[in-house]
Amino acid sequence: MGIIGDASKKLRKRLFQKQLRNRRRVWLTALSVTCCILLLRYLGVIQSLEWAALDQFFRLRPPEPTDERIAIVAIEETDLQSIGKWPIPDSIIAQLLQQLHHYQPRVIGLDLYRDLPVEPGNEQLQKVYQSIPNLIGIEKLADQYSAAVLPPPILSQQDRVGFNNVILDADGKVRRSLLYWTADETTYESFALKLALSYLAAQGITPQPAENLKYLQLGKSVFPCFKRNDGGYARADDGGYQIIANFRHTQTSFRTVSLTDVLTHKVPAEWFRDRIVLIGSTAPSLKDFFFTPYSSGFFTPAAQPIAGVELHANFVSQILDAALDGRPVIQVWSKWTESWWIFTWTLVGASLSWRWRKPIQFVLSLAIAGVLLVGITYIAFIGGWWLPVVPPLLGIAGCAVAIASHIAYQQEGLQRSKEFLQEIINTIPDPVFVKNQQHQWIVLNDAFCQFIGYPLEELLEKSDAQFLPQHQAEVSWQQDEIVFARGSAIENEEEITDSRGMTHLVATKKSLHKDAAGNLFLVGVMRDITERKRIEEDLKRTAAELLRSNTELQHSQDRLRYLAYHDSLTGLPNRKLFYDHLSQLLAWAANNKLLLALLFIDLDGFKQVNDTLGHDSGDRLLVIVAQRLTLCLRGSDIVCRLGGDEFTVILPGIAKPEDAAIVADKILTMLSQEFHLNGQTISITASIGISIYPNNGTAQEMIVKQADLAMYQAKRFGKNCYKFADAMSFQ
Repeated sequence: MGIIGDASKKLRKRLFQKQLRNRRRVWLTALSVTCCILLLRYLGVIQSLEWAALDQFFRLRPPEPTDERIAIVAIEETDLQSIGKWPIPDSIIAQLLQQLHHYQPRVIGLDLYRDLPVEPGNEQLQKVYQSIPNLIGIEKLADQYSAAVLPPPILSQQDRVGFNNVILDADGKVRRSLLYWTADETTYESFALKLALSYLAAQGITPQPAENLKYLQLGKSVFPCFKRNDGGYARADDGGYQIIANFRHTQTSFRTVSLTDVLTHKVPAEWFRDRIVLIGSTAPSLKDFFFTPYSSGFFTPAAQPIAGVELHANFVSQILDAALDGRPVIQVWSKWTESWWIFTWTLVGASLSWRWRKPIQFVLSLAIAGVLLVGITYIAFIGGWWLPVVPPLLGIAGCAVAIASHIAYQQEGLQRSKEFLQEIINTIPDPVFVKNQQHQWIVLNDAFCQFIGYPLEELLEKSDAQFLPQHQAEVSWQQDEIVFARGSAIENEEEITDSRGMTHLVATKKSLHKDAAGNLFLVGVMRDITERKRIEEDLKRTAAELLRSNTELQHSQDRLRYLAYHDSLTGLPNRKLFYDHLSQLLAWAANNKLLLALLFIDLDGFKQVNDTLGHDSGDRLLVIVAQRLTLCLRGSDIVCRLGGDEFTVILPGIAKPEDAAIVADKILTMLSQEFHLNGQTISITASIGISIYPNNGTAQEMIVKQADLAMYQAKRFGKNCYKFADAMSFQ
């Protein structure tokens, strides 16, 4: 017991040490990969990938409804052609502003440089500047790329000017919005912020310091100031007060009308009243366009920029949505938090890479982790958070690459196992094969090679699909997958076609084995059962033939029995079956003390049909008569053909003789209707005799005789009627 106990302790200790080594390996792999990714991120190597991921999130976000608070008066290409010159004369701008002011907008934004007079109409435009107190103009502040463009002097003096400078990222796209800019110890407000503040002032909302005094608060939202390494940015220019732009979808974001439509009074006043109205160019020839996250995508053949006036409308809309509706302002985590986030997902990738060794499980687990990561970051983006997605994905992929050294170790152990197995299985007379997890033969004995008819060199590292017919290879593959999935042995029968084209039926037992390096092998042992199955199939075939012969004999007997008791023309019970039914039903009526009626029917004029139209037509007429008689009766009533044009109807269990009269009337009506045979119309009638059990007798012969006599009485009475036996009639 002491020796066994010591061995058990040593085993547990080795297992614990192995688990500890595995955990250490996972953590070291994750930590190393994370450090590399953070370094690449700091150097800006993956910055463009993170921008692309952010852009894709924007494009995947559901479109938002049109912002009804903002309207755009667009100077389109057709407007320029109509006016005939650029810049547009001051007189037309003055006329446009006066028309818009008449519509009573809350604020008007003129996104056009008007630093120089454009005659005619400059004096008129200056007066308009003075007369419209809610008009905001633009200026361009000097930067390292271009000189300044001054605003209209009157608007500048009245502090009704905002700068329209735009920040471009390295790839030429706009992802940030400037709110304030300080130059020469003077703080300037952006054009978008100026418009938004003018709009919000009417609702009592003014800029306020947030809890973090360095941040701006407007209404319901705080606008965090952008820092140079925020989000996916690396050492970006963070001058002024910037925020990450939260663009609306480019489709139907804002109501847009043309300059010509406004000047010709084609626009309803309600579209502008109490709204922000921006005036700007959308004409392609003026080239006032910018690229945004919506400009390009996987399915966009060419980049689609937006006009500058639309860009500023987006900036204004973002501020209004955040201040009034609490729409999320895009925020980011601190660098430490982002680093832990990246390390956590890298650790997940390392754990999955070391845990799942099968290729399918390996790829599937990493794919699920990647999809989960993208899903979480997308949901966070919808909520206003820009979380790292590309660095964690790279971390997961990096860990997957890091397991290459471990795979090399496994390959070495695999080779040793193959050599050992080859020595063992060559001593077995039955065909034996060993497969790896890729379903390739890695070890085969001589018996297997002789059975399938190919040399060993051609078979090694190959799969069933390369030597067997497709359906056989698919069956073998499926059986292998079951063994790999369950880990338990299975036995099955399958077909194998050798190199000579002969198909063998084999019984195969497959089981799973693992070597010291953790490599999994599928070992299969086959036995040819073709001859045995042939004998079994012969026995089955003989038994089936006997069963078929017995079935055919039974069908023949049933058919003969049917023909003996049924009329071959109409399919109705014949005279013999009629007497059998009548005998049984009379006994039943006697036992239950019930009435039974027998109707004896003879067709009037049938002989004339046979004589004039032929026997084929007569036979067809009898078939139709049989069908009509059947339609007149209950399910329990029995109609029979005694021969020629004579029919009988047995009505069991009637309440009174009058019930038989009702049925007789129905039959007479049905048979008196015209018959259509071979394009000819035929009319016949019937004479019916009725006898009632027990009123007209109790014996079968008496009932039949009475009904027959009554039928002849109906014939003598003039046909096309019915008569009861003993002169009982209800007509």
